[in-house]
Amino acid sequence: MYIDHVAIWTEDLEREKEFFLRYFECTAGPKYINVRKGFSSYFISFSSGARIELMKRNDITGSRCGETIGIAHIAIVVGSREKVDSMTARFEKDGYKVKGMPRDTGDGYYESVILDPEGNIIELMAE
Repeated sequence: MYIDHVAIWTEDLEREKEFFLRYFECTAGPKYINVRKGFSSYFISFSSGARIELMKRNDITGSRCGETIGIAHIAIVVGSREKVDSMTARFEKDGYKVKGMPRDTGDGYYESVILDPEGNIIELMAE
């Protein structure tokens, strides 16, 4: 068994898609639109096979920013410790909130934590 994808509701589908494509070397499938339901989505695919489904529906509004009950974060292995450092610096330079600077964690990982354009928590991890 394995997880095929994780889905994220978004207020700005195109902005979220461009965020993942710009920073994480992934690809986007074709945009799916269901006019009757006011729904649209993209599947974002990583080279490992993991996917994120970005979804928008006209009747789902409001945002969650930071930590609440539900899925806590998405962890993305970006490569080396140096890659974690350089990507964290790039996110900070590009105006994204860095919630946790690069560090060794108590459970043996090297990571930093950033917020995507809609406040979703993303961990950048070294291999």
